[in-house]
Amino acid sequence: MTNPSHPSIIALDGPAASGKSTIGRKLADHLGYLFFDTGIMYRAVTWIALQYDLDFQNEEAITDMAQKATIDIRPPSMQDGRACDVFVADKDVTWDVRSGNVEANVSVVSAYVGVRKALSEQQRRIGLRGNVVMVGRDIGTVVLPEADLKVYLDASAEERARRRSDELNARGEQADYKVILKKIIERDRIDSTRAVAPLRPADDAVIINTDELDAEQVFQRVLELCK
Repeated sequence: MTNPSHPSIIALDGPAASGKSTIGRKLADHLGYLFFDTGIMYRAVTWIALQYDLDFQNEEAITDMAQKATIDIRPPSMQDGRACDVFVADKDVTWDVRSGNVEANVSVVSAYVGVRKALSEQQRRIGLRGNVVMVGRDIGTVVLPEADLKVYLDASAEERARRRSDELNARGEQADYKVILKKIIERDRIDSTRAVAPLRPADDAVIINTDELDAEQVFQRVLELCK
């Protein structure tokens, strides 16, 4: 049951590595809401394309498949580290969409205009159920402009690159700060200049710059907005 003192639909947008997923998941857990990182849908489409051995450079074929795909995001059904369940038709693909092959091709899929339009409609369908924290880059502007609360998390490219480097190092992986910074700057350029749903804060979004804040401080600020 929705708590009337809390917004039912929360849109959390921002550039790559701005902390959206960390804050979004923590907020959803706190409120008892569905955590929906919309990037997972592009992974699902990429996974389907791999099953059919589609050419990722064939925009028409990928778009057609995305338009026909039935993807659903549901609260987690088991405690195995998942933030949500990802279903394609009736198949649980929650962990399949995290494979290396999906990771290697998802950026191509997510750039296609037709794919973004098809998935925006599916994201909207799920978001309108309510009791959801939806994370992405165009939630407040395109997918759910009527969201009860819109938050835009921002941080400098340098700070985001540092965080990503620290995260990789903490997992025992090699991290080259300069390479990561270059990729983030390029991702920002692509996201903010694309013709469809460019990255930008909604006019009525609350913008939080997180350069000088840790994750707990950001969480507390967003939680305060929910009240």
